[in-house]
Amino acid sequence: MGRGKLRIYLGAAPGVGKTYAMLSEAHRRVERGTDCVVAFVEHHNRPRTEVMLHGLEQVPRKQLDYRGSAFTEMDVDAVLLRAPAVALVDELAHTNVPGSRNAKRWQDVEELLAAGIDVVSTVNIQHLESLGDVVESITGVRQRETVPDEVVRRADQIELVDMSPQALRRRMAHGNIYKSDKVDAALSNYFRPGNLTALRELALLWVADRVDEYLTEYRSEHRVSKIWGSRERIVVGLTGGPEGRTLIRRAARLAEKGAGGEVMAVYIARSDGLTSASPKELAVQRTLVEDLGGTFHHVVGDDIPVALLDFARGVNATQIVLGSSRRKTWQYVFGPGVGATVARESGPDLDVHIVTHDEVAKGRGLPVARGARLGRSRIIWGWLVGVCGPVVLAVLLNTIDLGLANDMLLFLTVTVAAALLGGLFPALASAAFGSLLLNYYYTPPLHRLTIADPKNIVAIAIFVGVAVSVASVVDLAARRTHQAARLRAESEILSFLAGSVLRGETSLEALLERVRETFGMESVALLERAGDVDPWTCAGSVGPQSPKRPEDADVDMPVGDHMALALSGRVLPASDRRVLAAFAAQAAVVLDRQRLQHEADQAKELAEGNRIRTALLAAVSHDLRTPLAAIKAAVSSLRSDDVAWSEEDQAELLEAIEEGADRLDHLVGNLLDMSRLQTGTVTPLIREIDLDEVVPMALGGVPEGSAELDIPETLPMVAVDPGLLERAVANLVENAVKYSPTDEPVLVSASAMANRVEVRVVDRGPGVPDEAKDRIFAPFQRYGDAPRGAGVGLGLAVARGFAEAMGGTLNAEDTPGGGLTMVLTVRAVDSLPDLATATATAERRAS
Repeated sequence: MGRGKLRIYLGAAPGVGKTYAMLSEAHRRVERGTDCVVAFVEHHNRPRTEVMLHGLEQVPRKQLDYRGSAFTEMDVDAVLLRAPAVALVDELAHTNVPGSRNAKRWQDVEELLAAGIDVVSTVNIQHLESLGDVVESITGVRQRETVPDEVVRRADQIELVDMSPQALRRRMAHGNIYKSDKVDAALSNYFRPGNLTALRELALLWVADRVDEYLTEYRSEHRVSKIWGSRERIVVGLTGGPEGRTLIRRAARLAEKGAGGEVMAVYIARSDGLTSASPKELAVQRTLVEDLGGTFHHVVGDDIPVALLDFARGVNATQIVLGSSRRKTWQYVFGPGVGATVARESGPDLDVHIVTHDEVAKGRGLPVARGARLGRSRIIWGWLVGVCGPVVLAVLLNTIDLGLANDMLLFLTVTVAAALLGGLFPALASAAFGSLLLNYYYTPPLHRLTIADPKNIVAIAIFVGVAVSVASVVDLAARRTHQAARLRAESEILSFLAGSVLRGETSLEALLERVRETFGMESVALLERAGDVDPWTCAGSVGPQSPKRPEDADVDMPVGDHMALALSGRVLPASDRRVLAAFAAQAAVVLDRQRLQHEADQAKELAEGNRIRTALLAAVSHDLRTPLAAIKAAVSSLRSDDVAWSEEDQAELLEAIEEGADRLDHLVGNLLDMSRLQTGTVTPLIREIDLDEVVPMALGGVPEGSAELDIPETLPMVAVDPGLLERAVANLVENAVKYSPTDEPVLVSASAMANRVEVRVVDRGPGVPDEAKDRIFAPFQRYGDAPRGAGVGLGLAVARGFAEAMGGTLNAEDTPGGGLTMVLTVRAVDSLPDLATATATAERRAS
């Protein structure tokens, strides 16, 4: 059985109709005879959505107990046993209740897909993991429930469920999304028009990028070279000159006029030496285009117009922006220039913009090397001059008698011209043909191929020798110039490669993408194997249908004995393999660096674990034994038959036992909490609650009168895990009481700040210097000369861990007048990024 297919309904916010659309699709499939069941759908008490569940088979949910409450989650085993053709699974990013089969619902969906069951699911754009920072900047709150982007990208179908912000707010106002007591808070906070517009734009752009990936894949698979103007892609041709900044800004303005416009700046390094770019200026232009949201590309091409057009068609560009030529008027005798050639060859699919700038017609900054590699047109002209030039010259000289010496100089001039244009062989042909014409027409006896005067024989021999020498020198100079230009182009590529390493671009995929762009390939893969007979595995690849073995590639570059860089697309000339070898070696280094970094991270985790274990053993060996010793001593005294204890003494000993047991319970509790934090198993159950329901309970572990409470009744409700919040505040209060003077009670106050609520625990103790404020939150740390029996140093570490697990913060500040203030910040209910999901989940779990 093959893998099932995943279809996702993506929305910008709660209430746009994702679940309704999913259920509508289910009814359509059932009507067609498809075996479709509801694995998990939450209607959030919305009547219209609830009605859509009628007529659909629902798999019973699994009952789970957590912290004394009953919850329901999707029963994966039951769905697998039922084995339907299609399963509906709502809220893909949902975090399952602890004790479930998987931690996340998308992991449940992966099991269903692996079993061959098609899945239809829903997700909001703010739950995508890569958009966490963007969503936080919009809403001011970090999203806790996320799903990896790759899970959504792998979906076979993604359908956007869209609704304008105004229509969504009207739906909210009519009570179709939340209960009436939640509507006003939602409309004034999360469902503000600005928030909804920004989230809607995120959803539209994300789906557009996904569609673009589908289009690129389709064009590659079907070898489509014709440009499809599905969106505005603007390619900016850079020469490294100062006009590049003007072109980039102009292209950015053009992109802004079209929805989803994209700017790609490309610098083409010609191997024939006809470009001279400033590396410093290119670096500035790269930074500029990236700051404007575009991308920078470095490509090697022998023919700049052809390479530029190939790149534009390869990325499905719709426009090309070029600058007016910097050449002076007389320089146009060498050709029409890049801009005119690109405009002529672009065809009807590409618009070419020639932008004026301040450097027009001011000349190039550096001299242009002309003799790099002899192109086809230049060789043809060399042969024409070498063969036809002597004939034309002979016709002219038959009408004018200039003497044998002048005739030979003129024929030598034609030979030199043939050498300059076409190289060695046209010049040799010109020399041979010219010597025959000189002998036949101008050397006595005329019109015969014999020579009467021996001096003329010497003259013709010198003519041939000079012609051959000049041709050889010109050809050698052309080859040397080509080699120098080639080396310069290679040095530019290698310099850029080294610069990418210095800039910290150590991603293997980014390096392979650079290889693909540089050599104009379709796909690149770094392959490796453990031994000579072991199968090849792919360590990293870019492009469609990357080669699986070096034998399947058009070009393969070995890296050591068991690694190779494989490229598909075209066969590279031997001269390009040197640069390719440098890329291959760098790819191997990057792969090794990534693995070493991974091993270093693992070693760091192990070292941290060893440090924790060492400290834990020290705590167990001393701090935990102290209350145990006190309890044992008190119990032994009470059981002793040698002493008759009075009632007061017995009460005192029993009190000592109780204090020791409480202290031991507190220490063990902190140790267990710290172990949960270290292993990442703390899963907060976020609920809406008032602070005055939790904070007073946290003061039960301190002596009466040692702490004062100031919690205003006007504070908004907070989104926290009540149990974690109580433990965090209790640890803070106990720590503050420990260091405060006996006549100065600790103050526990709370206040609202924007969309946050701050709980402050203020003491009048010795305080902590600024350089130690972060260190006191580390596990097994005591500040100053606190006695070892005072605890294992975990209270503040546990408090901060619980605060961060709930999406809050915990920091230390100086108390005005002396002392230390602990500031615990949590989210107010009105600041929840997904109030619908949070409220419905809380209500469902509480039922």
